[in-house]
Amino acid sequence: MFDLGLQELIVIFVVALLVFGPKKLPDLSKALGRGIRELRTALHGMKESMDEASDETRRVGKDLSKEISESIYSAALHEEAKPGEKEGQNSESGSQKTETVKPEENKENRADDSHG
Repeated sequence: MFDLGLQELIVIFVVALLVFGPKKLPDLSKALGRGIRELRTALHGMKESMDEASDETRRVGKDLSKEISESIYSAALHEEAKPGEKEGQNSESGSQKTETVKPEENKENRADDSHG
């Protein structure tokens, strides 16, 4: 991790022994060990929670993608089911066509009525 050799560890141990003394050195090493252990546990817990959040995000994304695909497919099927609506069919009855009178037909009917 820190790439320390044996000589560096001996120097660190001697300096710690001189600074803290032989009576406090065991307590200091225990406290240091506990601190490192707690740090590793906290990092492991954080990693697990990040993994869970990532998995949850992926799952929600897949579910959302599936819902969007289904709604698009449903909308496309719904549009295909009503092809005549654009061609002049009544949207309520679906099979009845609305009648439109062309201007030429209207003129012919008037001419027939006036001569008849």
